[in-house]
Amino acid sequence: MKRTWKTGTALLLAGAMLAACSAKEGNGSTKSADPAKPAESAAKEKLPLRLFIDGPGSALLPPEQDDFVKQAIEKKFNVKLQIEYMPIGDDYTKKINAYLTSNDPPDMWRDTNGDGGSKYALDGLLGDMSKFVTPQAMPNYFKYWVDETTLQRYQIHSQFVRAPIPYSKEIYRAWYIRKDWLDKLGLPVPKTYDDYMQALRAFTNNDPDGNGKKDTYGFSLAAGGDGIGLDWPEYRKNGLIFATFLENGQFKDMQTDPRMEGVLSDIAKAIGEGVVDPDWFLNKSMQHVDKAAQGKVGVVLGTTKDFALDSNPQSLQSKTKAILPNADWVPFTPFGDAPLQSGIAPANPFLFHKNIVEKQPEKVKRITEILDWLAGEEGYLLTHYGQEGKHYTREGKTITLKPDVIQADIVKKGDWLTIWDFFTPETPSVFGLNVIDPRQTDRDRAILKTLASIPSAPFLGTSLTPPAGFDLAAFRKRQRELQAKAVFEEKSGKNWPAYREELMGKYSGSKLFDAYAEQIKAAGLVK
Repeated sequence: MKRTWKTGTALLLAGAMLAACSAKEGNGSTKSADPAKPAESAAKEKLPLRLFIDGPGSALLPPEQDDFVKQAIEKKFNVKLQIEYMPIGDDYTKKINAYLTSNDPPDMWRDTNGDGGSKYALDGLLGDMSKFVTPQAMPNYFKYWVDETTLQRYQIHSQFVRAPIPYSKEIYRAWYIRKDWLDKLGLPVPKTYDDYMQALRAFTNNDPDGNGKKDTYGFSLAAGGDGIGLDWPEYRKNGLIFATFLENGQFKDMQTDPRMEGVLSDIAKAIGEGVVDPDWFLNKSMQHVDKAAQGKVGVVLGTTKDFALDSNPQSLQSKTKAILPNADWVPFTPFGDAPLQSGIAPANPFLFHKNIVEKQPEKVKRITEILDWLAGEEGYLLTHYGQEGKHYTREGKTITLKPDVIQADIVKKGDWLTIWDFFTPETPSVFGLNVIDPRQTDRDRAILKTLASIPSAPFLGTSLTPPAGFDLAAFRKRQRELQAKAVFEEKSGKNWPAYREELMGKYSGSKLFDAYAEQIKAAGLVK
């Protein structure tokens, strides 16, 4: 059904493109009533709308006659949609930047470049959203997903130019291990870091798949040729929680903390033992998960609820069992009751270009009406589970899925609802819904129980914005370069103190984290 992790090479796939649609100035209506007051659908001019969003590289929108989501939106809101979608990554950012540079912005886009649209705001590219993103104009958005205080704290550079995509507060970060391999080798599910390393050594050296070859590895991740990645258990071993956290009232950034010295040394040691997939640095997107599904790797990190569930036909478990019927992936943490992640902050905003807001406000109003519908129960159900009566049945608040129909109509035809569900996470509980998937097994329920038992650290309580003029991309790029240098060239974290000094000084990291600390203080979260 729903694929909650992204796969495949970055592709640009345009769904039902219309040559007549363009977001350049002059196209579309320039007439507008008060943008804060939605008009009745029947009275609306039929507008062409161009949206640029993220979607899995392996997903593909169906022909228009089969796309019941597109049909519903176009009929309900009297629009003609042009949807462009790509996987999150550098190619996505480059494509949107190319559109902005050529003065051809989409009518709305979802930002994924890591700074939450900060640079776009500083460059004067973003439009004021204050008349469009309000509890009156978007009641579902505010009722179910984002409260006004969160939205206020999310603003940047004293401008109301971004709003967060609805996000789940539920955390599912855990490592997954081949329990069938452990059973064969007489090992328990790791409960300590030493147990974990023992398992990696056995997976690498003791032929866990029984094929008589030394062709398996303990752990893998996908660094994409850029830095060391964030999946390593060595962060938590050294007291660092993904991704930022408060410690004794002080802000801590996992990636630049002084304790990275120990992290880098421990990673280099694990690599030196040969228990890590040698392709980890160059693996892109989900290539490490593909290797795990092929039986080449025994431990990977998962961050979604259905990452290894039997009831998800696209899960790691389902893909592995299609090749290896006895495979059994289970979640674990080698750190006992220590939290692996801090609470989730809003991220990846939706944005409007200044020209669209100022010269074509009717488009912005229509889009926010659509987004609010997606944020409500009706839009959520259609984009996550399909059509009532056909893809699921409903009795009160209980939704019972029809997996075979979903597989035939949606998954096999491009798994295309994983594109349309871009605006809301898989969190039916916000509507009080109980979703029953007949495919869910006792094993699935055991996994969900394990995930629920892993604690999380408190959420910082506010979004953090770099100070004006700070080049966050350059700062993080240099950070990743220095960490890769430590692991590959020095095979140790011994020089991290000097590298960190460079980041804090030459690259103004001290100013960045001082600004973050002030924002946390201003929000009343610390004294």
